[in-house]
Amino acid sequence: MYQFSYAEIMEDGVADAKDRERQALTRCIELLSAARDEEGYNREAIEALFYTRRVWIRFIEDLKHPENQLDTELRANLISIAIWILKECDRIRKRQSTNFQGIIDVTTIIRDGLK
Repeated sequence: MYQFSYAEIMEDGVADAKDRERQALTRCIELLSAARDEEGYNREAIEALFYTRRVWIRFIEDLKHPENQLDTELRANLISIAIWILKECDRIRKRQSTNFQGIIDVTTIIRDGLK
């Protein structure tokens, strides 16, 4: 799903790309919220973590692309956020954390900033 090359995204226009990014982040939030509400490490948690990791890894790949037109500092900050989310997903997977809400909050802030 969300396996678009940078060139494909730019062809569709920035507005379409941002809309797809918002949709992907909204889906992350929905899955993470369901996992948080179920408590424990279960099917919902596995699905939420898998999807969230895929989305944020894809964002990192896009942010590292030399043709990405975002400011260098903003790209670096977003990559740092993505790395934190990936680490937090890993901590939950290893049952060292249950911080779904932290990931939800950060993802919501990023999603809401895509205007």
